[in-house]
Amino acid sequence: MKRKLLPLTLMLVAGLVTVIITFIRNCSIIYKLVSLLIVFVVFYFIGSVIVYVLNYFDKVNQPPEELQDDVLEKDADGEIIGSAKDSENEAGGEA
Repeated sequence: MKRKLLPLTLMLVAGLVTVIITFIRNCSIIYKLVSLLIVFVVFYFIGSVIVYVLNYFDKVNQPPEELQDDVLEKDADGEIIGSAKDSENEAGGEA
């Protein structure tokens, strides 16, 4: 997914709004720059947290494919022989 640019986009949009508001209010240059810096840092952090949470939800909601690969084989007595993946690797190595 294209989430890499979300913090930057959020930061720049918030910065644009800050510049417009400080321009309309006729604030000094120092006040504009300090407020812009604070807005950039805060909204970049918020965007990074949002991306982290979305990636975590995607990871949790993925089907457990790893569990399907690690199926254990049992012989007639019920003893574990090894995983299906290991037996495939051994068969492929002998050929």
